[in-house]
Amino acid sequence: MSDTIQRFMFEHAPVRGEIVQLDATWRAVLERHDYPPAVRGLLGDMMAAAALLIATLKFGGRLIMQIQGNGPVQLLVVECTSDHHMRATAKWAAVPASGDLAALVGDGKFAITLDAGQGAPGYQSVVELEGANVAAALEQYMLRSEQIDTRLWLATLDERAAGLLLQKLPAADDGDVDVDAWQRATLFAASLTPHELATHDAPELLRRLFSAEDIRVFTPRSVQFQCTCSRERVSSMLYMLGRIEVDGIIAERGEVEVSCEFCNQRYVFDSLEVVALFAARDEAAETTRH
Repeated sequence: MSDTIQRFMFEHAPVRGEIVQLDATWRAVLERHDYPPAVRGLLGDMMAAAALLIATLKFGGRLIMQIQGNGPVQLLVVECTSDHHMRATAKWAAVPASGDLAALVGDGKFAITLDAGQGAPGYQSVVELEGANVAAALEQYMLRSEQIDTRLWLATLDERAAGLLLQKLPAADDGDVDVDAWQRATLFAASLTPHELATHDAPELLRRLFSAEDIRVFTPRSVQFQCTCSRERVSSMLYMLGRIEVDGIIAERGEVEVSCEFCNQRYVFDSLEVVALFAARDEAAETTRH
């Protein structure tokens, strides 16, 4: 088993799909935080969904998927780049052992941000959180925001997060187009159990579901966990916070400690490092002005 995204397309029908399976990527998230089971389920489903969605985009950049609510699970954030580097985090209070999306998150919002990078304009869409699970919420989002018929099936186990996406493409004006393929594809996919989705590799899933279909299978792409935090980024954040604020933290605690919410990496700055940080940043800013 490996971390991959597998694209496929029906040859004579307006249907395309993606299968994602996250093994080491998913375990890397679990190793960094002790998430309760219900939080793990939501976060794993969101990671699989984010990988599936970014695989459908036609431009490079970064997708940020965020669910925020007033329930026991207060925040879920997943980031995925077009290079298929992922990271994820969650915040929670007292979480029940199980429950649907509404019971765990409460009244909430679902936000998806597309960051094309390199100064290109970004895009964000925020909708009300609807549906019993992450897959249902995303299907509603895609229907309202993108006007694309999309179906998702997601499953999360301790060792793997997995997902299947099907999209109905605009049909070409061609007498050879199989107009019933979308209905067949979604019917077959709906027969999958969560256990089957999470334990069978992509080639086996395609054989089980669409053996009677003429399908083009593309080269799978790899996925991996990668956090973008760094000491340089934290230094920039402290500089933006301001010398007075940072000196106050030093006076109270003797040092400044910042932990990344995604990877749990700790960054510690003592008083001498803070002085050097601000001196270097002030000098660089002065040089830029002149």
